[in-house]
Amino acid sequence: MAEREPTSFAAKIEDAGLRLDLFLAQQLPGTSRARIQQLIEQEKVLVQNKPAKASLRLRGDEKVAIVGQIQRPPLKAIAEQIPLEIVYEDDDVAIVNKAAGMMVHAGAGATEDDRNRGTLVNALLHHFGNLSGVGGELRPGVVHRLDKLTSGLIVVAKNDEAHRKLAAQFARRQVKKTYIALVHGWVKQDQGTISSAISRDRVRRTRMTTRRSGGREAISHYAVQRRIDSRYGKFTLLEVKIDTGRTHQIRVHLASLGHAVVGDTLYGAPREIRTKDRASISLPRNFLHAAKLILQQPTTGQSMNFSAPMPEELEGFLGKIGS
Repeated sequence: MAEREPTSFAAKIEDAGLRLDLFLAQQLPGTSRARIQQLIEQEKVLVQNKPAKASLRLRGDEKVAIVGQIQRPPLKAIAEQIPLEIVYEDDDVAIVNKAAGMMVHAGAGATEDDRNRGTLVNALLHHFGNLSGVGGELRPGVVHRLDKLTSGLIVVAKNDEAHRKLAAQFARRQVKKTYIALVHGWVKQDQGTISSAISRDRVRRTRMTTRRSGGREAISHYAVQRRIDSRYGKFTLLEVKIDTGRTHQIRVHLASLGHAVVGDTLYGAPREIRTKDRASISLPRNFLHAAKLILQQPTTGQSMNFSAPMPEELEGFLGKIGS
């Protein structure tokens, strides 16, 4: 939230029984619930002119006011010795094959303790030392992101000029990204484009959705690589190319077709896949891999093309259901 005059909301009778933090999340759809709870904890939210707890249940006739900004300690990423698979490196950029399970950077609420460890940024700082500062001290070098449970190629900026030029390439949709995804069920068409706008789910704030109006434009193109009919059910292996890079874009787009990415329990995939004879198989990550990346070297303008094979755990999963 930008600096501004206090913001007030009037609770209505239909809001009776709602928790204070949930009420504010509905009033401020662009603000995370975690940030709202921070405001409440720091007594920047008043109910009837008095500080209140996030768990307060509204009666439905109160005045709720936001009277200040979150006070945060300075944040800075910490260098940490973590193995990295570096696909390419020059004076301007590095291309890294990120493992699933690794966050790209610490969250906005992180501090210099265990919550700000084990991320890709921590590893990058140890390996490269200096990175671009355009994204701030918590996100040095980060031009774009991959979800924690997604593996594959990510580009890192080593200096500010390279960062600005790479960001411009992303903004102009010149960077080409190709993913491999395995989804539940057989996708009806052999290829297609999904252009549903994406916004944050009003109720489950960790999720994105295509079911709200006024979301951000998002475009994904898919092509069927293989249809699998196994004892564990039907699956489709897809190649997905994206024109935009919205949060959870591929996952939410494919789920909107009724075909959740295998392992993606946030968007409806089961934790375990069972057969009729009660055999089961599971994947502790999303079957989503950033396999190809094409961009221009920010100084020379030369086209650069990179690829990363599917990780062993995904190949192994395909082998199990394929057999």
